[in-house]
Amino acid sequence: MRGPHNIWRLIRTGATFERTGAMRLVLDKLDLPPAVRVTARVLGWPFKWLGLKGDPSLPPMLRALTALGPAYIKFGQLMSTRPDVVGTDLANELRVLQDRLPPFDQSVAVEVVQKALGQDIATLFSAFSEPVAAASMAQVHRATLAKTGQEVAVKILRPGIERAFRKDIDAFYFGASMVELLSPSSRRLKPKAVISHFDEVVRGELDLRSEASAAAEFYANTLQDDGFVVPAVHWDYSDRQVMTLDWADGINIGDIEAMHASGVDMPKFAAGILQYFLRHALRDGFFHADMHQGNLQMSSSGDLIALDFGIMGRIDEYTRRVYAEILMGFMRKDYRRVAEVHFEAGYVPADQDVDSFAQALRSVGEPIFGHGADTISMAKLLSHLFDVTERFGMETRTELILLQRTMVVVEGVSRSLDPDLNIWHAARPVVEKYIAENLGPRAMVKDMVKAARVLSRFGPKLPVLMENVLTNASNTGAPPPNNGSWSILLAGGVGALAASVIWWLI
Repeated sequence: MRGPHNIWRLIRTGATFERTGAMRLVLDKLDLPPAVRVTARVLGWPFKWLGLKGDPSLPPMLRALTALGPAYIKFGQLMSTRPDVVGTDLANELRVLQDRLPPFDQSVAVEVVQKALGQDIATLFSAFSEPVAAASMAQVHRATLAKTGQEVAVKILRPGIERAFRKDIDAFYFGASMVELLSPSSRRLKPKAVISHFDEVVRGELDLRSEASAAAEFYANTLQDDGFVVPAVHWDYSDRQVMTLDWADGINIGDIEAMHASGVDMPKFAAGILQYFLRHALRDGFFHADMHQGNLQMSSSGDLIALDFGIMGRIDEYTRRVYAEILMGFMRKDYRRVAEVHFEAGYVPADQDVDSFAQALRSVGEPIFGHGADTISMAKLLSHLFDVTERFGMETRTELILLQRTMVVVEGVSRSLDPDLNIWHAARPVVEKYIAENLGPRAMVKDMVKAARVLSRFGPKLPVLMENVLTNASNTGAPPPNNGSWSILLAGGVGALAASVIWWLI
């Protein structure tokens, strides 16, 4: 990390917000601690003249974020899904960042495609449109394959985007290091690990081969999901800087008037968005982690179409079970079980008191029940849960950051379609189904079968291991293996035998 450059970058960020008028807007909209507000003004006001000018025709926030670059634009995209945090007017304003940024020149796009795919544009496509959408990392063109006549979407990375993004991330790393240095209590939150996770995730957007692979996996996982559509990848027309998918026609779900005019059942559709997200996260452990309005459409038949697979989330099977149990515990108001799950997973230090933690969790869950849908917010729950876990020494779980962030985004998107949506009622059937299939007796049998398969593969090696131990002991005159070693070998042998029997019976 380059210290001077990063200090300059952070100062210029504050200065740009001051110069564009966005600083006051941020401080007014967000309920920030006094120390943070003072620091923000100190980093901005004295250096206002050093701030980036941006596009004067844009509103202050858009002007500042677009001037500062891709990482800041990503932040603005997230805030555009949170009208409860930044207000409806600002949220609507920030939606421009999702897919309506200024595109780069058509001739540059053609040059990138030809260089990446190694053929003339006319050989590849019989038609290649001007940009139809432009976001922070890339832009999309509608095209027709010359060989088949099929309509496709061609996504092209912005030239120089990787270098620009690295500059922002470098400054973020520096800022996280300074936070850890100046505020020891923040270290349990692992600021640098959080930035590292964000860095790793967004790198998928900087190599379209990675995104194409993610899209193909997501397509295969969701092929049988009624009402959910993922465009197929065209591998022969994809490379590091270019990705080609089936063309998808639909209404952008951010266009509320058009959605209402379509006659779709808005409450059902809004609940469906949340349910698809949970189903993919819990069932597959692989989910779309950038589900803002710019990446979602509704087809003419009422299906939800997902686009842009640069940011995908992945969680292992054990973490999925923990997450599902925590959600269900809150739904059932079983705070003791929620507390036990945190301890069993090692999220809370073992020296803490389970009953005290359960009581604290009750203060998180109770306020959200028995109230109107407009007061039941996942963002509020996560914020309060964050405060409680801090008191009990829980460290930040980096593997859950993307999941929790996406949950907040999805809630915001769903609420934009149905302000009365009760997220707990919508989520319950998905979570209950997952728990029934993965935490009951049927799940226990499945786990035993998996264990049997693993042990059966290692079974043939156990006689050789035992023979080697006995041979070495005989040749060296060493005493027989201790009871612990024999226990391991015996357990392995018995396990292998049991596995073979189970496997044969199955």
